[in-house]
Amino acid sequence: MDSTTETGAGAQASLLDPGMVTTAFTLDGYRIVRTLGLVRGIVVRSRSLIGTLGATLQTIVGGNITLYTHLCEQTREHAYNLMIGHAIEMGGNAVIGVRYDATDIMQGVTEVLCYGTAVEVVRES
Repeated sequence: MDSTTETGAGAQASLLDPGMVTTAFTLDGYRIVRTLGLVRGIVVRSRSLIGTLGATLQTIVGGNITLYTHLCEQTREHAYNLMIGHAIEMGGNAVIGVRYDATDIMQGVTEVLCYGTAVEVVRES
């Protein structure tokens, strides 16, 4: 898959009904007619110096570190949208078996991977 901007990935993701993406290996009411293969979205993000300082201040107070929560959510959403774009490019109308994985590449730099299996489904009669 070629590089896709965040806006482009989000636009592609809107082309596939979120109800057609699942962590399960089946979709209730649908029959898989073709398995297209593995699809993935990979994002590598680093924390900014300002964000790190802000999060450090939040740790003093305790509780949810909202700066990191927001960064993590944005990163997962971007990886998800890239995965959906990949599924659409392959001709899929659903993605099953969706999973996330994260790996620290170096201090302050994390890779987030969203992956699943692109399939073509039809509604059961």
